[in-house]
Amino acid sequence: MNTTTKVDPRIIRTQKLIMDAFAHLLTSKEFKDITIQDITHEATVNRATFYYHFVDKYDLLEKVLRKEFTDTVCNQIAGYTLLDAATVTDIFLCVTRFQTSLYARCRSGFETFKTTIEAIIQKELEQAFGQMLINQHGGASDESLRVAAVMLSWGMIGASMDWRQNSNLPAEQYIELALPYVTRGLGSLMA
Repeated sequence: MNTTTKVDPRIIRTQKLIMDAFAHLLTSKEFKDITIQDITHEATVNRATFYYHFVDKYDLLEKVLRKEFTDTVCNQIAGYTLLDAATVTDIFLCVTRFQTSLYARCRSGFETFKTTIEAIIQKELEQAFGQMLINQHGGASDESLRVAAVMLSWGMIGASMDWRQNSNLPAEQYIELALPYVTRGLGSLMA
């Protein structure tokens, strides 16, 4: 017996149509100025169809950002099973590329939904780091692994935001500055 539920392709197409229309509008208008009417007109759907799929434009924004992050970052890092220097570097570079791309496309709106972006990145990275930590330290307590995943995810977000706002270094050089301390732990800071 197959327990996976198939989603009607029409639902997928309609959601994609609305999400693409919204993403297109974000390139020319500020988020606060985009109305449901703008979105439905651009997507060539009616309001009822929009509200069937999304609660409001904030729900739509969250789903668009989550899908884009999943497509551009999570799918790239899904194969990592161990947390090491190469993994940390690759994840950092994926996150900074995602942020740079998003900022370039919606410069005026980026600051408006920065908190939403951070929350999405944090939650997705927490899950990825959590799985890697379980793979490496399966015998450790669930709570200690969860806390470590939370700290790693927020640290990655903080570093990527600092890189974007305060650094002139390429992302590769920026992360290499921290790697010796991150990979060897606090002992290398106190030595």
